[in-house]
Amino acid sequence: MSLFASRETRILFNQRVPLRDGVTLSADVYLPSEPAKGKWPVILMRTPYQKASNATAAMAMDFNRHGYVFVAVDVRGRGDSDGTFTPYRNEGPDGYDTIEWCAAQPWSDGKVGTIGGSYPGRIQWLAALEQPPHLKTMIVSVAPSDPFVETPTGLPSPMHLCWLHLVSGRVNQPMETINWEEVYQHLPLLTMDEQTGRVIEAWRAEIAHPQLDDYWQPLCYQKKFDRVNLPVLHISGWYDDEQIGTPLNYIGMTTTGAPAARDKQRLLMGPWGHNVNGASKLGEVDFGSQAIIDLRAEQVRWFDRWLKGIEHNDAPVRIFIMGDNVWRDEQEWPLARTRWTPYYLHSQGKANSRFGDGVLTPEKPADNQPQDTYTYDPARPVPFMTEPTSSQIGGPDDYSAILRRDDVLVYTTEPLTEDVEVVGPIRVELYAASSAPDTDFNAMLIDVWPNGFRQRLCDGMVRARFREGMEQPSLIEPGRVYQYTIDCWNTSQVFKQGHRICLMLSSSAFPKYDRNLNTGAPLGQTTEMAVAEQRIYHDAEHPSAIILPIIPR
Repeated sequence: MSLFASRETRILFNQRVPLRDGVTLSADVYLPSEPAKGKWPVILMRTPYQKASNATAAMAMDFNRHGYVFVAVDVRGRGDSDGTFTPYRNEGPDGYDTIEWCAAQPWSDGKVGTIGGSYPGRIQWLAALEQPPHLKTMIVSVAPSDPFVETPTGLPSPMHLCWLHLVSGRVNQPMETINWEEVYQHLPLLTMDEQTGRVIEAWRAEIAHPQLDDYWQPLCYQKKFDRVNLPVLHISGWYDDEQIGTPLNYIGMTTTGAPAARDKQRLLMGPWGHNVNGASKLGEVDFGSQAIIDLRAEQVRWFDRWLKGIEHNDAPVRIFIMGDNVWRDEQEWPLARTRWTPYYLHSQGKANSRFGDGVLTPEKPADNQPQDTYTYDPARPVPFMTEPTSSQIGGPDDYSAILRRDDVLVYTTEPLTEDVEVVGPIRVELYAASSAPDTDFNAMLIDVWPNGFRQRLCDGMVRARFREGMEQPSLIEPGRVYQYTIDCWNTSQVFKQGHRICLMLSSSAFPKYDRNLNTGAPLGQTTEMAVAEQRIYHDAEHPSAIILPIIPR
């Protein structure tokens, strides 16, 4: 049956939304058709991905059936909207003007909620900071974080260029026409855009600002939650490649948001990638029959609560427990009953590869443990397993082959005698020295199955020059031991009996992160490389460890 066979929707195409600077945006308005005339609460989605799609129409009609007007808008410079698209730069004021336009229309009852994921998620936050009076609630999915939270190297991920190519021009550009693996190899990073056949000004502007400075401040929202007095439904997946932002936003709103909004937040985390609720199987791992939920019903319940006043008593946190493959309701995030447990690194100096002697235990290391060493050559970086486009960066992939390399260190527990539940933020406290004036350290948490499958769970990166924050870069003294904290994001995994907990350390994860060339030169501008000799310490004075949020079973 045709998508448009429904009698429950009337559509007003290409309605023009005037902005304060004279630019107009294009809006498609989906109206409930019964009664023929009326006023309804409005759900607004602003997107750079072209509002005119069957997927958007299907979502709009779902909300129409539940008594909502749905408004889909092309952002400035994209699709049928006027103006020039500059990622994120106009989205706060443009969002304010669009929300207030929706509230003033004859079919609106004056209450507006917003919805969207990824770019349409982050721009909801930028609009909320403008405090439009008729915005009542938001559903934000897989929202990117502030600059450098996801890529704390001072530079955009090489794979970000794929996205910038996609949104070049007014319509989506085909990503499959470009050999991205070849593009990512190009140096210097500054001119990598030319390998796509175009010069992309946004790419060059980002590389010109390799630290958190005034250029980035208009795009920051995660330290401004005190200006947001809204109920928010936060949605992401454990394998979302921008996952780190969603739990941080929930924590931010429940602790530093406007006081009246702090108890009006909800967090929903599934076993999903960036395309939330898309399939029960991701990569080689099937998360079972419960992995897919009626997400539309969750969204409708949220809007019913905050746009129609229909009460419900849903738990503030609902998370999927991988390994057990079940959903569980919780009252907070991180969980109050968490036991923050260090698992310390041990070896006799030969932890290189999965065939080495690296061990992970809760016992602190002794005084006489030798250091582990490896060589990091940026011309031969450790691969991060992913498809070449930026649609989904990584997943529950098998790292068995990667762990054969001598330029990775591997620390693994004995087979577990009982299930161990790890749910929450993961971090690594690492003591390390390098022969280079600047270098990187990467950490990855892995579940080793009895059959040898080594499932990536989560990972993170630290760049030595940014060890004290993205605002104040400083090079390191070669040979000196420094303590580094590596944020490995979050996971929710039951390591089953017989499995082993594994930590992999390296100095690259390419192309998820750009390669550190080890020279200390200005970032993104040069091609010269140097080989770095890395030394990892784990003794009584330098107790390197991964801190696991263990939940009592």
